[in-house]
Amino acid sequence: MKTKQIVGIIITGLVIIAVGVSGVATNIIQQKLLADRVQSEQSTTDIMSTLFGGDGETINLPKQDFIGVLNIVGEIGANSSTSSLYGTSGYDHEMYMNYVEQMKNSGFNKGIFLYIDSPGGAVYQTDELYQKLLEYKEETGRPIWAYYASEACSGGYYISMAADRIYSNRNAWTGSIGVIVSLLNCKGLYDKLGIKEIDITSGKNKAMGSMGLELTKEQQDILQSLVDEAYDQFVGIVATGREMDETKVRTLADGRIYSAKQALEAGLIDEIEGLEQVKEKFASELGCDAKEDFFTPKNKMSDFFNSLFGKAKELLPTSETDLAEDIVKNRGNGVLKYYAE
Repeated sequence: MKTKQIVGIIITGLVIIAVGVSGVATNIIQQKLLADRVQSEQSTTDIMSTLFGGDGETINLPKQDFIGVLNIVGEIGANSSTSSLYGTSGYDHEMYMNYVEQMKNSGFNKGIFLYIDSPGGAVYQTDELYQKLLEYKEETGRPIWAYYASEACSGGYYISMAADRIYSNRNAWTGSIGVIVSLLNCKGLYDKLGIKEIDITSGKNKAMGSMGLELTKEQQDILQSLVDEAYDQFVGIVATGREMDETKVRTLADGRIYSAKQALEAGLIDEIEGLEQVKEKFASELGCDAKEDFFTPKNKMSDFFNSLFGKAKELLPTSETDLAEDIVKNRGNGVLKYYAE
């Protein structure tokens, strides 16, 4: 048996064991909660936060001056950090919302540093985090700086509009100001296979977007109206964040991607500079140490599972079923997105 196959078997075994351990842990938690009903609600929050993080997670912030780092990495969405058995995009919406709230209430926090390496994502979560960052600035008066790594497109760019200053790596791509709704239509395939979709609905547009049906002109107009409304919101956010005339924003916001140099010339960013130089500048402005005072929260349990499942993914082949599932869930789900394809 080849070494790679042996390693694959071992990793697969570890994954199975990890899942088993998770199941045992769940049973223990359930027994504990049944034994102590008085504190059940608090126990659920504490235990699940300890194991997996989430809505009720309390982050242990530093007890000295610090700059909070938000890593906006990967696709922005409700469950990006737990969307796959084999790993995550790195974005954890609920943790970030909670993190900003805690920093807002911390006397030791001096500012927020947004590290963005994202193609964007869902409209709802993008705007929710943006508004949370504005709330933080308005209530604390503390600064927010943003830095673009390889990309800060669409929703990634949108979130950075809460920043006072925007810096970019010279090789970053940004912009892609716009909205997209992707639908998957399989009617042609269904017809070849002799499959016919039948939907019993309460109205003629209730099933619009179904894979087995063609969109009518009316339904296309309905979806376009949703896209246009979200687009107008995006344009307004950029106009406010960059102190730019809305008409100019619309000329830039045709969905195209800009290089860092092009974005600087268009007024979409402030400077092109390296990450360490930007951190030095921000720390100096706030009277902090660039090497000691930047704080990034981590979920150790999630990191463990992500690392384990990530190794398994490298060795196990991706099946056609996995690919099909990914296409249906992530590329044809009909969700409004500020996203760069």
